[in-house]
Amino acid sequence: MTRAYEASSVGDVGFDVAGEAYDRFMGRYSRPLALRFADFLEVEAGQHALDVGCGPGALTEPLVARLGATHVAAIDPSQPFVEACRERFPGVDVRLGAAESLPFADGVHDVAAACLVVHFMTDPVGGLSEMKRVTRRDGWVGATVWDLGNNRAPMRPIWEAMAEVAPDHPGERDFPVGSRAGLVAVLEGAGLRHVECEEMVVTVAHPTFEEWWEPFLHGVGPVGEALAALGDGGRDRLEAALRRRLGPGPFELDAVSYAARGRA
Repeated sequence: MTRAYEASSVGDVGFDVAGEAYDRFMGRYSRPLALRFADFLEVEAGQHALDVGCGPGALTEPLVARLGATHVAAIDPSQPFVEACRERFPGVDVRLGAAESLPFADGVHDVAAACLVVHFMTDPVGGLSEMKRVTRRDGWVGATVWDLGNNRAPMRPIWEAMAEVAPDHPGERDFPVGSRAGLVAVLEGAGLRHVECEEMVVTVAHPTFEEWWEPFLHGVGPVGEALAALGDGGRDRLEAALRRRLGPGPFELDAVSYAARGRA
């Protein structure tokens, strides 16, 4: 199953939404992951970094904190995300565009990173090849994906309950890059050298069921698309199943991602 990532079709995947809506939906998981990802890529003062598929800026934020705004560039195919990132990080070179055709010269960045977006690219190998092209020789090029193949992403409770309410729905297991092997294959296919991959676990505390559930109702991402397709009755049944499984709160949920890096 191929998911379009380019600007012309990103809305079909449910990412043409306000930055605030996406933050409530995924930022609570992507922000702590982004901090660890920046460490993994050895981001340090003096470098220039590119954030590919920046969204509202979960990874942009630690890059700016370490390097300064003028040493960070970012790109995303969603206009609302670009506007949100520009507003939040004045001085960052934020552009509208797709990973498969980066508007940067060869070798101008020390680090290029894509946090939780490779599996949405139209051509993941092409996107990573472009990231390699714009990175100086021996600079790190890296990407993260949730472990979709083993259903260990933040949306895991929803897909487990969906199996009860709508058993024919495939969830996210069929995304082409949602596994350690799939992610490594993309980096190696892009010609990156010395590819390494490690597992990263993010744990998020949710004070109430409502705090956890509400952000999923805004049509963001594949899970938002799936909830919309259920209709009111189906969503009510799904919510009831989730309340039985999770309780009223508080509760903690773990999400597992893979982070891979290779040398340009």
